[in-house]
Amino acid sequence: MDLHTHPEIHKQLKPDDFVADATEQNFEHIAIKESTKRLVLVDISADWCGPCNVLMPILDKLSKEYSGQFLLAKVDADENMRIAGRYKVRGFPTVIAFVNGEEVDRFHSAQREPFVRDFIDKHLF
Repeated sequence: MDLHTHPEIHKQLKPDDFVADATEQNFEHIAIKESTKRLVLVDISADWCGPCNVLMPILDKLSKEYSGQFLLAKVDADENMRIAGRYKVRGFPTVIAFVNGEEVDRFHSAQREPFVRDFIDKHLF
């Protein structure tokens, strides 16, 4: 099986897709390539992480509210440590903003909704 073209891993994202699970196999497609079309927020977190569990409902709510203006790419750090390592993640959650295939900003730990909203608004295109 060629993981670079496998249809289940590299399914076409539609503009009304708000959230996607990003893995080591599909990260290039989900985060990097999609960020040439719209803002991608990569949330690197873990199920056991308390601050992650505080932030996730905020990110989920805003992804629906913004109706596809950005893509929320969820990365399970325990299953995708290479992604966390590649982006030098030091703590969870870490949210990285990608625009045109490049990291443009990031924040760490749980944040309040107004902060997250401002972070998104600053990078929308």
